[in-house]
Amino acid sequence: MTLERLQKFLSRAGVASRRAAEEMIRAGRVSVNGLVVVEMGAKVDPGRDKVRVDGRPIKGAAPPVTVMLHKPSGYVSTRKDPQGRRVVMDLLGEGLRGRLYPVGRLDYDATGLLLLTNDGDLAHRLMHPSHQVPRTYRLTVSGEVSRETLRQLTAGVEIDGREVAAAVAVIKQEKDKTVLELTVWEGRYHLVKRLLEKVGHPVLKLKRLAFGPLTLGRLTRGVYRMLTADEVAALKEAVGLK
Repeated sequence: MTLERLQKFLSRAGVASRRAAEEMIRAGRVSVNGLVVVEMGAKVDPGRDKVRVDGRPIKGAAPPVTVMLHKPSGYVSTRKDPQGRRVVMDLLGEGLRGRLYPVGRLDYDATGLLLLTNDGDLAHRLMHPSHQVPRTYRLTVSGEVSRETLRQLTAGVEIDGREVAAAVAVIKQEKDKTVLELTVWEGRYHLVKRLLEKVGHPVLKLKRLAFGPLTLGRLTRGVYRMLTADEVAALKEAVGLK
C-alpha cells in the first residue's frame, strides 16, 4: 500500500495546483471515504480510497501533460477570473482546459512563455524559489538606463526585505526608453516590474523569452504546443526530479 498526501493526490489528478488543493481541503470541500478531511497531513491510498471534491468523485492521477503557451496581452494567468476577464485557459483546446493549470503567472498586460501542466510536483518545484529556476525577459522600460543602474541590478535590489539580483544587458537605447534583456531566478508577484520601479525605470512592455531550459522560440502569440519528452525531462532535471 502506497500512501500520498491528499493535496498531492488532488494535484496529480489535475483537480488544482497543490496550493489550491490545500485551500479546498481547509474549506471542507474534500472528503475521503465519505468523511470530510481538513487536515493538511492527511494521506490517501490512490488505489483504494474514494476521494471526492464538492461531492464529485476524483478518479486519480491523470496522465502528466505539460504545454507551452505564447501568452498574449489581455489574458489573466489563472483558470478563472472573478472580474470576468479572459483567462489563458480560453486559449487551450477543449480537452485540456479542465485538466491543466498555469505554472506561476504572467501579468495581464505581459506576453511570452507560460507553462501549463497537471503535474503538481513539477509545477511546485518550478515555482519554488529554492530551485533557482531562471526566467528571462525582454523589457522596454522608461528612461535611459545608466551603467550604474545596471551594476545596481546585478548586485541586488531589496524587494520585500530580501535582495534580488538580476543578469541584465542593454539591447537597444531609444529616445526616453531602453530595451533590456533580464534574467531573475525566482517568480515572486510582479517581481520584475517592482525591481525596475525600484531603480527608477518603470516597465512599459514585458515579454518572457525563457523559463528554465525552455525558450519561446518562434511559437506564435496565442498558440500553445505540447512539450516534447526531452523538454519535460530537461525541466525535471532542472528541479531535481527523476
